[in-house]
Amino acid sequence: MIHWAALGLFLGTLLPLAAAEPPFHGTAYISPDILTPKDPTALTGLREAGQGDRKNFDRRTGAFGQTPVWLFQAEYKGGRTIEVQVNREFSLAASKRHAERFARIVGQIPHCLRRDVDALWIHDGEKPFGGGNRSILIHAGQAEKLARSGTLEEVILHEACHTSLDGDHAKSAGWAAARGKDPGFISRYAMENPQREDVAETFPCWYAVRHRKARLPRDLVKRIEAAVPARLAYIDSLKLEVSPP
Repeated sequence: MIHWAALGLFLGTLLPLAAAEPPFHGTAYISPDILTPKDPTALTGLREAGQGDRKNFDRRTGAFGQTPVWLFQAEYKGGRTIEVQVNREFSLAASKRHAERFARIVGQIPHCLRRDVDALWIHDGEKPFGGGNRSILIHAGQAEKLARSGTLEEVILHEACHTSLDGDHAKSAGWAAARGKDPGFISRYAMENPQREDVAETFPCWYAVRHRKARLPRDLVKRIEAAVPARLAYIDSLKLEVSPP
């Protein structure tokens, strides 16, 4: 018989002794109203910056490589500039549309999540997005599917958590302690990948109940607050800058 507490220590995480069933499968899809296309953005300008080769990741090949890209500089309130790299499989005109679209959405996410984003990597294809490596990976075909379901902004919110929060918190003692106090995980995805996905699955729910509560069904708010109260309190304690655009 496997002892769950012992297994938790073996995995380098503190799991509750009798973890409750998570309320969600994945939190990027629980509501299309956490962020919407109509929300304001901190993006102040986008300018063309020529073309070049950049090392980035393309999930269609499953590997990093030097990619010929169109380059754009996205400028945000507060002085942050992000390089937008668009695969030259797109025309320049199409690339500019993609750069404008995704740079605007990145301007809609909380300020603290743009902190470590240096680049957007944009390719064609219906492959999952990604975060980390001081970047956000975007596949334009997948973006169309997400936009139809209303969750494009929420997925980018999730991926930005990987980029700007995981390094400081995913393996921290404070996060592990909060996780040990909670009844379980916010989602099955987080439960199955506790080191990799717990922060990125939880923070969007914190943002939803702390800053978008009026947009959410009451039952959804209650389920979030009941599932991970200690993690919500941990994020509260960070005093992160989430100032609106």
